[in-house]
Amino acid sequence: MKIAVRYYTKTGNTKRLAKAVGEAVGAEALPISEPINDYVDILFLGNSYYAFSIDPEVRSFIRSLDSSKVGRIVNFGSAAMLNSTYKKVKAEAEKAGIAMDKREFHCKGEFKGIHKGRPDDDDLKAAADFAKSIIK
Repeated sequence: MKIAVRYYTKTGNTKRLAKAVGEAVGAEALPISEPINDYVDILFLGNSYYAFSIDPEVRSFIRSLDSSKVGRIVNFGSAAMLNSTYKKVKAEAEKAGIAMDKREFHCKGEFKGIHKGRPDDDDLKAAADFAKSIIK
């Protein structure tokens, strides 16, 4: 099974989660500026809410994906105020003709002093465990 991990972050929270996911599944966690050039069965995509939506760069990244090179997207991320970005990512994936896994990982993330220290070690372990459960 071929796996890729890509993420977008402004605060570093999602990068930390992406590294935990990548280590768990044996794939290097790279920013979304790194394209998917070869076929992957699973693309773990890390992102968060910015101004009540996914960042335009995440939207552009998903739209740029070649549906013949990505089997499915697995969403993960963190946010200080809002919950999961799943619906927003799924809407873009559907436009790109890429399947979304129904499972995802989401935890609180620190932003301007809210949820100080999150994602913490427990969150990183939970993200890693989640990723392992996907590739079983």
